[in-house]
This record gives sequence, C-alpha cells and structure tokens, in this order.
Amino acid sequence: MRKKPIYVEIPIQADIDDIWRMTQNPELHEQWDLRFSSITYLPKKSEDAPQSFLYETKIGCGVKVAGWGKSIGIHNKKDGSKTSSLHFGTDQVISPISEGKGYWRYIPGDNGSIFLTQYDYDVRFGIFGQLLDFFFRPVMGWATALSFDVLKRWIEKGESPRMQYVRFFSSAIVTMLFFFVWLYQGLVPKIIAKHPEEITMLSSLTSFEGSDAEKLAGIIGIFEILFAVIWLLYRKKRHLLALQMIVFPVLTIITLIASPSIASHPFNPVTFNACLWVLSIIGFLMAADLPSAASCKRTRKGDS
Repeated sequence: MRKKPIYVEIPIQADIDDIWRMTQNPELHEQWDLRFSSITYLPKKSEDAPQSFLYETKIGCGVKVAGWGKSIGIHNKKDGSKTSSLHFGTDQVISPISEGKGYWRYIPGDNGSIFLTQYDYDVRFGIFGQLLDFFFRPVMGWATALSFDVLKRWIEKGESPRMQYVRFFSSAIVTMLFFFVWLYQGLVPKIIAKHPEEITMLSSLTSFEGSDAEKLAGIIGIFEILFAVIWLLYRKKRHLLALQMIVFPVLTIITLIASPSIASHPFNPVTFNACLWVLSIIGFLMAADLPSAASCKRTRKGDS
C-alpha cells in the first residue's frame, strides 16, 4: 500500500518575497533545513533551464549522504502565490530514498503568508525498504516540520537557525539525562540492589524499619521510574525543570537530616544534587520558546 506523501504547512508573518529569498537561496536554505548540511547550485545551461543542485546530509561519525536535485518549474499565479517544483534523489545505498518529487507553495494571507510543502519519494531495497520507511518517513516529516518552524522563528524573531538548533538539541540531551537519572535512581539502588544506605535513611526519617523500609524504598523507586517516563512523554519540559529546581534542594536537606555524615562521602548527594539543581536552572532558561514540529500543520485540508 502506498503511503501518504509528507505534508507540512506553517503561517509566517512575512511577505512572500522574503520567504522566497530565505528558501530559494542555497546559502540561506542550508542554514535552517535540518535535512541538508550543504546545498550547491550548478551552472545553468540557459536562463530558462531547470536549476540543478547537489546536496549533502551529514549523518554523523563522518558519514554523509550526497544527492542531486533540480527545480523543474516555478509557477506564479495571479493571486500572488508561487509554486516551486522539485525533483531529487541519490545513488548512495545508505539512503533509503532513491528519488522523489515535491513542491513548495507560497500563499499570501491577511497577516503574512502560508508556506507549505508536499513531497513523496520511492525507496530502495524492495520490501525491506518499505518496512524501513515505516520508521524513516515519520522522521523525515518531523525534520521537515521542525525546520519550517526554525525558518519561521528566524524570519519573525531574528534568532539564527544555528542557535535555535543548539538550544533544541541541548534541551533534548538534558531531557535524556534526567530520564536516565530518575530511572537509574529508582531502579538500581531502591529496587534491584535495595542498598542498605537507602533503607537506613528511610528508617531515620520514618517509623518504618526492616522489610517495611525495603518495601517503602521500592514504592519510592517506582514513583521515580514513573517520573522518568514523564520526562519522555510530557511536552512542557520547563514545568518539570521548575519542579526539580525545588525538589533537589529539598532532597538534599532531607538526606542531610537523615544521615549528616553522608556529606563527607565521595560523590555524595550534596554535590550530586547541586549539579542537577544547576543543570535544571540552565535547562529551564535554555528551553524557553524552543522550535517545535508541533507548530506546523501536518495534514492537508480534505485529507483524513
């Protein structure tokens, strides 16, 4: 069964000519579009000939995908809208995409313009490629939508794409770090190892002792694991970071009350919680007004 083409639409408070310049100039395009690391226009044989170009996408660890593309037509309508059609592809077997076609549309509105794209592509590797595309296509759609929002913020607010991506991916790293911290702290010392120091601290703070304290530690561990999952699923990370800015100092004080001598241990909770507290503050400041793929419309009008 043929899958739906990728569709992304976003309103931008700017004239069509400004959006056209930011998207049709290769030196500007490669800055905001996450799908391309570099775009190089090739000389045209004539003024009316299609504009051919080469592109590269860096995957990481020195690996990159190189491909080709060409603008196969630009259509200007009487209502002021513009359409740019593209044909693209790559011969590199590490890319699931063999070749595809799509278009960009620029539609004037009452308060700016609508910028949208729709494209589809053929995959290589037969059935295996189609199975791989089940996971790859949503990633491509997400990358396109995130790039469109980065473009919108660059035009409307003046923040460079590079800085937007630094903040976005730094925030993603912070999210994965706190997911790991809460998951590990809940699972390993409290549930798997049932560390004696965890049991001792709970006994000092509560009336529970022995097996009851172990059970309480396990319950707390489960809540910490659930909080780790929330870090992955909850979109408004600043709420979680603000909560942690309160929680980590409180946990540190509670720990010192339960076991004052722990402050002299190597890698103790005082320094550990202080680092996480400072990281929560940095993450809170950095996560303000991040670009998001959710800012885009992903379904064309009339599609189900």
